Amino acid sequence: MKINLSNSQRKFDSNTIESLLPKWNEIFSVVFDYDFIPSLLVKYADSLYVNLNIVGKDRIHEINKEFRSTDKSTDVISFPMLDMHNGKLLQEITAVDVERDEEGNTLLCLGDIIICPEVANKNAEDYGHSFDREMSFLFAHSLLHLLGFDHMDADDEKLMITYQKKIMCDVDLAFDEEIEFVSHIGEADVDTNIVYKAGEPCGHVGYVAIIGRPNVGKSTLLNYITGMKLAIVSHKPQTTRTNIRSIYNGDDSQLIFVDTPGVHTPKSQLSKIMVENSFNSAKNADLVLMMVDGRFNKPASVEKKLLELCTQYNKKVILAINKSDDISKETLLPTIMSYSSLFNFEEIIPISAKSGDNVNELLSQLEKRLPAGPRLFDSEYMTNQTEREISAELIREQILHYTNQEIPHGTTVVIDEFKEKYKTGAVDEYDREMVVIHASIICERKSHKAILLGKDGQMIKRLSTQSRINIERLTGCKVYLELFVKVREDWKNDDTYLKQYGYFVEEDV
Repeated sequence: MKINLSNSQRKFDSNTIESLLPKWNEIFSVVFDYDFIPSLLVKYADSLYVNLNIVGKDRIHEINKEFRSTDKSTDVISFPMLDMHNGKLLQEITAVDVERDEEGNTLLCLGDIIICPEVANKNAEDYGHSFDREMSFLFAHSLLHLLGFDHMDADDEKLMITYQKKIMCDVDLAFDEEIEFVSHIGEADVDTNIVYKAGEPCGHVGYVAIIGRPNVGKSTLLNYITGMKLAIVSHKPQTTRTNIRSIYNGDDSQLIFVDTPGVHTPKSQLSKIMVENSFNSAKNADLVLMMVDGRFNKPASVEKKLLELCTQYNKKVILAINKSDDISKETLLPTIMSYSSLFNFEEIIPISAKSGDNVNELLSQLEKRLPAGPRLFDSEYMTNQTEREISAELIREQILHYTNQEIPHGTTVVIDEFKEKYKTGAVDEYDREMVVIHASIICERKSHKAILLGKDGQMIKRLSTQSRINIERLTGCKVYLELFVKVREDWKNDDTYLKQYGYFVEEDV
């Protein structure tokens, strides 16, 4: 196993960076002794290498903008080369993956890691530990990413955090609390899940419409609450197009959340449908949760219009001021005052949808204000969307992630075929062996089709691979996914196409 180190920044001298190599090599070696490493990778151990690039803030900023559509300098980025999930190979290693050096020796690249020591040094100061420890942690974190660990859902994130802490313990860089954490891995009691049936009495039940302008974090909150990726999340506005229903089950409550498209000035027939559905969801819900971005301390016309609607229909509204972790308490008070002058909110609660800060308090306040009644859904259900519908959204999420400008919002995804294959002698739905999906990406222009396909088909391959990985997490089985790109000019303003693709005004919540 080898680390190919390249240092292209000048803030930290080469000796400082190269002095970290022994610890990075130790981390590399320690990880490959873990049980989750597949035997096939162990076979290639002598041939494995990682490209580790040390760059400045400007360069990592450029890479973030180019590949992740993120306009900032982060501490680390990783680019896996193998198709893996939680240490398991999802595809066999083929001749395409294997390289040869000048002497004919076999080489296998796990991927590229890019670390910015300037940002890492700032992290170290903020967290109160050494620069060396932070740089080693970032390498360990990224190595796990190359092996298919991530934070796409709550269970995966917990597993990744567990191994991060174990690695730091095994290379003698742990804090005391991490040693205690790792020593108790596997000793936790397993909770027994009680399934409540629809129709059973329940303390508080009802529909909660989440409203607000685009990109305030509605879908992020929803995914945090349910612990499952039901609504796609992107930094780009107007990500959600339909009213997605997700279900939160408490011991004595059932909250059916309706994640609505962000309210904005419509520029197409599709946009008009999205905005009208947002208004309808608020009108018909038992309770309204209005989300605003706490970094902007004055309500704009969008928020005022929504509150006028809530006044008109005599709705109870709880205001969640999101991104509280990005603002100071001094900034928060004027924001609360500005909104309080417009509407008599039931509660005003600062939260962070990303970290979950104060979300439990928000749920508690929502529960109190819902009517009593029987459960509307079995408590094992987390959404009334089908796997077919969620799969289409997961594919569209990757389009949002990998493409820019007008392309993401000029596309939609249609599932042409969703076929389930079961094991021989299967007795129930859990014996499903594979799901075969054929899906069409609808775009507006031929030039958009060329971009979605990419040079030599590289973009469509990337979209297909990442979408398939996410859909497999959803379905719990292997997925065969084939994507097609079709041009339907100006489909967003064509009523026939809109109805065909499932966009229409919903009269009910």
